Amino acid sequence: MTVLTAWLTRRAWRELAYLVSGVFAGLPPVVLALVGVVATAASVLTVGLPLLVVVLAVARRLPRYFRGPARRLLGWEWSDPPPLPGRTVWQRIRALPADPTAWRALLYGVAHWPLMVAGAYPGLICLVLAPVAVTCPLWWPLVPDGRRALDTITWSGTWWIALQGAALLLATPWWLRLMVLLDRLLVRGLLHPTRSQRRIAELEAGRAALQSDAAALLRRVERDLHDGTQARLVALGLTLARIEHRSTQETVRELAAGARGTVTEALAELRDIVRGMHPPALDDGLDVALATLAARSAVPAGVSVSLATRPPDATASAVYFAVAELLTNVARHAGATRVRIDLRAASGCLRLTVTDDGRGGAAVPAGSAGPAGPAAGTGLAGLTRRAAALDGSLTVDSPAGGPTTVTMILPERP
Repeated sequence: MTVLTAWLTRRAWRELAYLVSGVFAGLPPVVLALVGVVATAASVLTVGLPLLVVVLAVARRLPRYFRGPARRLLGWEWSDPPPLPGRTVWQRIRALPADPTAWRALLYGVAHWPLMVAGAYPGLICLVLAPVAVTCPLWWPLVPDGRRALDTITWSGTWWIALQGAALLLATPWWLRLMVLLDRLLVRGLLHPTRSQRRIAELEAGRAALQSDAAALLRRVERDLHDGTQARLVALGLTLARIEHRSTQETVRELAAGARGTVTEALAELRDIVRGMHPPALDDGLDVALATLAARSAVPAGVSVSLATRPPDATASAVYFAVAELLTNVARHAGATRVRIDLRAASGCLRLTVTDDGRGGAAVPAGSAGPAGPAAGTGLAGLTRRAAALDGSLTVDSPAGGPTTVTMILPERP
């Protein structure tokens, strides 16, 4: 029964529409692939290398290009290809010739179009010829003699033609389904992200979620310590101060004074802990936080911030603590008279540059990108690990005699 009613389902018509649209939509990728072949051959002489890079850059968009009709007509879905490695445009361009996603998309474009033609052509022929053949016994006697295209066929022979037309009409939907199935296999093999790419994407999404949750947890703990524990310690200090001033017994006054001193020290330590979790200055924006750090710096510092959007909390905290650590290092070791802090967004990254006019000679210790140790949060080694944890990098240019320039590059959206 399914064989007889195949043309009565939406699936057959959607698959035919997909194949017919693929004949026209598949032509540009075929042309692109042919240009890629020519560019690959010419790249041996370096002449075609720029053209090859352009072809591969366009090919990386083919998964989205093919996904449009597949989603609308067949309900297929697949994720976008992973981004190219590299933080700068030049690094991404250099990664294109070895990018498997682009080459697989080009291969799919070449294999996709013949399948579309092989499916669409019989489908359209069937829609035109099969009804004519099936009804041949009905209209054959009505055609005048001498005008029949099949004058050698008798009326009884038209039933054989009708049988062939009926067979064609019944078989064509299944041929369409076979072509679509083969195309589906090609999509899974060439356009879907590979297992390793999917795993990397899952890990990156999980890490981003953990970073966001950790930042939210630190802010909540900071708020609880500030509004709860710190307030209670302040109240305790005031109570001890009243006891100290109102008591007439010297021993009690000394004990109250000692306890109040302990409470004061605890408050100072608590403020340091809270500041290390989530600096309150970040609540007003990264530009305000950096300006506050520059104002408190022992070495005169200038700040320039150029950001279109507010970065995530994890990125903002990394930038803030990096600037705080670098300003401390300059004050202690550089012998500088001036520091310049520059933060700007470029090519999907945040670029922090801290330059001082000190004596130079700073360097990142070897192996600083390894697992965090006891001093993981301090010094240039700690800053390198902090940047690496966010898929960023830190470089130091500090010749003897200065100046020293420390550059930290972080992804705008980790």
